Amino acid sequence: MAKMMMMQQSQPSLSLLTSSVSDFNGAKLHLQVQYKRKVQQPKGALYVSASSEKKILIMGGTRFIGIFLSRLLVKEGHQVTLFTRGKSPIAKQLPGESDQDFADFSSKILHLKGDRKDYDFVKSSLSAEGFDVVYDINGREAEEVEPILDALPKLEQYIYCSSAGVYLKSDVLPHCEVDAVDPKSRHKGKLETESLLQSKGVNWTSIRPVYIYGPLNYNPVEEWFFHRLKAGRPIPVPNSGIQISQLGHVKDLATAFLAVLGNEKASREIFNISGEKYVTFDGLARACAKAGGFPEPEIVHYNLKSSTLGRRRLSLSVTSISLPRWRKQSMFLDGNLDFGRGTFRKEADFTTDDMILSKKLVLL
Repeated sequence: MAKMMMMQQSQPSLSLLTSSVSDFNGAKLHLQVQYKRKVQQPKGALYVSASSEKKILIMGGTRFIGIFLSRLLVKEGHQVTLFTRGKSPIAKQLPGESDQDFADFSSKILHLKGDRKDYDFVKSSLSAEGFDVVYDINGREAEEVEPILDALPKLEQYIYCSSAGVYLKSDVLPHCEVDAVDPKSRHKGKLETESLLQSKGVNWTSIRPVYIYGPLNYNPVEEWFFHRLKAGRPIPVPNSGIQISQLGHVKDLATAFLAVLGNEKASREIFNISGEKYVTFDGLARACAKAGGFPEPEIVHYNLKSSTLGRRRLSLSVTSISLPRWRKQSMFLDGNLDFGRGTFRKEADFTTDDMILSKKLVLL
C-alpha cells in the first residue's frame, strides 16, 4: 500500500509528446499526449522500440478492446498472439471491414489457448514462447499477473488496461492520475496490479479508461437507452438529470494503447483516457436518440434517494485526459451500428421502469 501511495503522489511533469499512428482507415491520426508525471527510471530498464517488429501477447483479445487493438498491431507489422480460453473465434469480421482486410488479419493472428488462472500452464507456455510485449486487456487481479512476469524475465513492456473506477469519490472533478484512489472499490484488483507492476521493477504502462462505447461492446451502457427509445417508452433518469459522466470510443482507446508502445515517456506511468466532452445523463438519452434517428425522448426524473428501485446505468465520474483526445464524431454514431439493426445483447426489461412510474417517484 505504501508503494501504491508513492506512485500516486509523483510530481507532475510538463513534457509533451506528439506522435502519429495509422488509424483504421489508413490515414494518419495526429495524437498529442500530455504526460502528467515523471518517475525516475530504474537503471538498466528495457525499452521496446515501436518501429521494430515485436512478438506481442494480448491477454484476451476476442471480445471488444482487443479486437480493435490486435488489428492495429498486425497492421504495424508485429507478430500478435491472443491468449484466450478458445470459447470465441480468434478472428471475427468487423462491421464495415472488407473481406480482403479480414482475410489478411486472419492469416496473421496467432492463438495460445489456455486459462490465465492456470498459473502453471501460463508460466510454461509463455516461457516457451518468449514474448517481448504483453498487453493485458482482461486482467482483474494481481495474482493473475505475477505468473506472466515470472515467465517473461526479459519482458520489454507490460501494458495494462486498468479503470477510472479506481478513484475515490470526490466533489472535485475531473479526477487526475495523482488523485486519491479507493482501495475498497470494485476495481481494487486493478489497483493492486498497478502496485505489483511497480514493485517488480518492470517497464509498465497502465491506462485507465472511463466508459467505452462502440461496435461489438459486450456490456454497452448505452443499450439501456436504446431499448427504451426503440419501444417508444419514457426514459427514467434519477434526480435532476444534470449529473455528468464521460465516454469514449473503442477505436480511439485501441489507438491510445498503440501510442504508448515503445514510448519512453509512457514507461512506468498511469494515464487517464476518455472523451474530451462530458455528458449529462439527460444529454446521454438525447444523444442516443439523435444517433438512432428517434424523436426527442420523454425523460422522467425520479427521486433516487426515496427509492430502492433500479440502479443508475452510469456513475458520476469524469477524469482528466492525459492521452489523446478521442475522435470528434457524433456520440454513439459507430456504437449505434448494432442497435440500428435491432441487435441487442440483453432482452429489454421494463419492470423497474413501470414500478418507478407507478409509484410516482418523479421530481417536480
